[in-house]
Amino acid sequence: MQKRDVGALTAFRQFFALRGDVLVLSVAMFAFSLGFQMTGRYMPRYMSVLGAGPVAIGLYGTVGNLISAVYPYPGGALSDRIGSRVALTLFGLASTLGFVLWFFAEAFGILTVPAPSAGPLRLDPIVLPVGVFLGLFLSQAWKSFGLGATFAIVKQSVPPERLATGFASTETFRRTAFLLGPLLAAALLASFAFETGFRYVLLAAAGFGLVATVAQHVLYDASEDSLGKSFAGVGALLSDLRELPRPLRPLLVGDTLVRFANGMVYAFFVIVVVDFLSVGVALPAVGNLNPDSYFGVLLALEMAVALLVMVPVAKLAERVGLKPVVALGFAVYAAFPALLIASPPNAAVLAALFAFSGLRFAGLPAHKALIVGPAERNEGGRVVGSYYLVRNAIVIPSAAVGGLLYDASPTLAFGVATAVGVIGTAYFLVFGEEFDAYA
Repeated sequence: MQKRDVGALTAFRQFFALRGDVLVLSVAMFAFSLGFQMTGRYMPRYMSVLGAGPVAIGLYGTVGNLISAVYPYPGGALSDRIGSRVALTLFGLASTLGFVLWFFAEAFGILTVPAPSAGPLRLDPIVLPVGVFLGLFLSQAWKSFGLGATFAIVKQSVPPERLATGFASTETFRRTAFLLGPLLAAALLASFAFETGFRYVLLAAAGFGLVATVAQHVLYDASEDSLGKSFAGVGALLSDLRELPRPLRPLLVGDTLVRFANGMVYAFFVIVVVDFLSVGVALPAVGNLNPDSYFGVLLALEMAVALLVMVPVAKLAERVGLKPVVALGFAVYAAFPALLIASPPNAAVLAALFAFSGLRFAGLPAHKALIVGPAERNEGGRVVGSYYLVRNAIVIPSAAVGGLLYDASPTLAFGVATAVGVIGTAYFLVFGEEFDAYA
């Protein structure tokens, strides 16, 4: 069979050729991704406006990590009991309600936790916006269903030697929402003061969530869906962890260190750009953008670079192998925190840095292929679930650790994050293994 050239437009054509029910789920994922990207990257800034400090923002990130680690399993169990279609509807409604709770966050009040004193050292009280945390538990609900399905779809649809290209097709479509979401947020935040503008952003996210929920409930046909019929419980999980393919172990170690490093400072990127550096910009035909709005433009620039390079780099992996491409992504993850905190307050420099950060997504399709590739046929979902459970569980405290370090010194927090990321990248380069189909 002759291979066709693959570019960004080809990735979209391949994506829209997916089976109808899969396409419905993927379009719903696109809509929810719009909502998440419009809101999630600005939530630390929102918390700061509500009075929260670095420790509270770090706790917010850690709770988010905890949800990412534990939600997929109860989500799968619920799908077993009530069926995929009903479960998807409930998850979608919960996520939409989460955006609404964020809109009314101030009405839930503030919980102030006294900080203990240690001799002459007196720590500030921890200010927790209750509505923000309640909304977080709900807003992440839809994600509890999507990860394993995405991997299983690609694993079953493409030959092993083209896994990276297959993942690039789905990632290119999904991450278009990662580009559009911040731009929509930037437009609203350029027109209003942050508190007012972000409330409009939250309303827009809730609207996207509601439309996606209704669409998937009406259009999704789960009559042939077997995804929710194979959940075997926690006992099987332990067995899956012990039987994780040997080539994945060094990847898991390196990936976990890199993700822990990124998790330490990820929530503070917006704080650094908006408060620490306080950089806005004047753009032709657009006018002056305040720092809040410019941060959205930077996120869109980051994702534009990612979309441009993702498919070509996935094709390059077929020539040079998966390992070098994955290592490139890890290296960008590791370097970015130190580069950002050391940046001068200059709009052009920040634009270059966020464009550089977009290169970390270049390795994402290859990374996913390297995870699911060594799995036996029909066991890809179990391998993926086990891998991500271990990684996400270890990464849970990263944001809290980063918040404590940031409270002491932003430079310290970002410097330590880069050091941990470099260790993870080096470990993978030394001990990581190539997937045989790409060797």
